Amino acid sequence: MGLKRVLACGIAAVLLAATLVFQFARQERPAGAIRLQDVTRKTGIAFQHTDGSSGRRYIIEAMSAGLALFDYNSDGLVDIYFLNGAPLLGTQVDVAPRDALYRNEGGWKFTDVTEEAGVGDTGFGLGVTVGDYDGDGDPDLYLNNSGPNVLYRNNGDGTFTDVTAQAGVGNGSLVGAGACFFDMDADGDLDLYVGNYIDFRYDLHVQRTFNGFPVYSQPRDYLPVPDTLYRNDGDGTFTDVSRESGVASQAGTSMGMVSADYDRDGDTDVFVLNDVGRNFLFQNDGAGRFQEVGTVAGAAYNLYGYENASMGVDCGDYDNDGWLDFFMTSYAGELPVLYRNMGGGLLEDVTLLTGAGSGSYSYVNWGTGLVDLDNDGDRDIFIAQGHLEDNVELWNDSTEYRVRNTLLMNTGDGKFVNVSDSSGDGMLPKFSSRGAAFDDLDNDGDVDVVIQNSRERPTILRNETRNSNHWIQIRLRGAGGNQDGIGAQVT
Repeated sequence: MGLKRVLACGIAAVLLAATLVFQFARQERPAGAIRLQDVTRKTGIAFQHTDGSSGRRYIIEAMSAGLALFDYNSDGLVDIYFLNGAPLLGTQVDVAPRDALYRNEGGWKFTDVTEEAGVGDTGFGLGVTVGDYDGDGDPDLYLNNSGPNVLYRNNGDGTFTDVTAQAGVGNGSLVGAGACFFDMDADGDLDLYVGNYIDFRYDLHVQRTFNGFPVYSQPRDYLPVPDTLYRNDGDGTFTDVSRESGVASQAGTSMGMVSADYDRDGDTDVFVLNDVGRNFLFQNDGAGRFQEVGTVAGAAYNLYGYENASMGVDCGDYDNDGWLDFFMTSYAGELPVLYRNMGGGLLEDVTLLTGAGSGSYSYVNWGTGLVDLDNDGDRDIFIAQGHLEDNVELWNDSTEYRVRNTLLMNTGDGKFVNVSDSSGDGMLPKFSSRGAAFDDLDNDGDVDVVIQNSRERPTILRNETRNSNHWIQIRLRGAGGNQDGIGAQVT
């Protein structure tokens, strides 16, 4: 069969390594054909997440727990970077928590190399993205924090240098939740889109209760803010072009975002999820100026014309028609949304039609992946889930704080089937999960899963799906500053 995969996706908070695994062959799809095994204990990963809980329920507490998978030392093995929270006002700790980098040693063994690599940031981490911004062949790391952000330049020797001030991408004291590297103006180097969540300061904190129980405040309790767009100047520095690019024309509550050439006009657009607000779809004019077309394109609202409490997002061609589709997660009591790309710049919500929301309505959805987990040539859906209110069971008997994650298998005919109960012991534990990242951690040709769990240790899932389907691995190399070929198409 012919194969075409469009790779023009740059994912905020979760950026896959430049080595890409493609799957071929149409096979029968028995229920539960995907098998995910929990190998967390075997890995030696001892990372423990904290959200800085102070008892005051600051809104940013429940949002922490992002991660990234990337081969930081170019040894052919995918490594893991975990974000952590930080002490908030009213919290006292003996040792400040920090982010952590774990080097993949092979054989499902990982070593904490945070200190020697120099990437142990102690800010309140909310989003992370990876990209070779300086075009030297090594992946660099950008952290979106509550407060000053951090850009770590990869030195190529297993260490990183904090070049935030030199590069000019600290983003002030804004609270961010996601970011992505992409080439906005087709000049061959990677620019940086930084999502900004709300105008949050301790003196603006809103205390809320529900049925007499303390709960977190809501995004609408604070002012929305525009996102930030940094243009890469090609000399190690960036210029803030938010206003002239058109991005600053919209103020929102950005959570997740993804860059993709959704309209197939040869330039990269940006789809931004807003928490309890309409989504933004910034259409690129080819010269690095953007027009917000979310409402016109059909991506601002769900099928019923409502705003979602949008969380995580991924893009991919789920129906293999050559157009990139979007899948986004949402809050409890709302379905996640699968936007099918109809071409012509238009998208439609096909969640109910496809079954893409099966099993997720009662839970808060966070990180997600539109990835092929069974090597059958189409993309399945993984959703990390867990409530943000740790006391939710006291006032809502329809959900729990810790829940199981959801796995939806693509049946190949435009539909999805919930196979969470029959896809291995990795789908059975209950956590309050947040971020999820996907890559081949053991180079065996299938995609594995890493999940960040709030206030707990992460979960590492080895893909043990067994079938006769084939795969090929391709490593992209750009000719210019965009060494990893972000935004490229493989046909």
